[in-house]
Amino acid sequence: MSMRPAEQTPVRVTVKTAIYSGSDRNTFEWTTFGRYYKKANSSYLQYDEVTEEGDVHTTVKMTGNEVLILRSGAIKMRLPFLLNKKTPGNYKTAYGLIETSALTKRLSLDFSEDKQEGQVDLLYEMSIQGASAGTYHLTINYREESK
Repeated sequence: MSMRPAEQTPVRVTVKTAIYSGSDRNTFEWTTFGRYYKKANSSYLQYDEVTEEGDVHTTVKMTGNEVLILRSGAIKMRLPFLLNKKTPGNYKTAYGLIETSALTKRLSLDFSEDKQEGQVDLLYEMSIQGASAGTYHLTINYREESK
């Protein structure tokens, strides 16, 4: 008998981040595996990432027109997104807590029950300790892993 909080679907996750700062553009893309599930009025996407700092566990909570990204492990971060709003977040480092904020310009959530795939599309202006850190375009695509 399963003790899981909700039925979880194994998914392949592709994360792409483009960071624009002035005329500079840096793009990062990687693929991993995770799980997707629904609980109450929210959908959740969870996946792990291996970084130079160590393993990072990421949870993306999607509720209506709001997205919350939580990271734990080697990197600890809390970053909420609400369309056309500036939302406070934080990033915990070995040197202390860094205050962040994100002014969300685009927030699009798409999920197909039939295909068991979806996308989170975020465009936001990031500030760290009150200073601009550039414009970020984050897309997270996920699709059910074939059995």
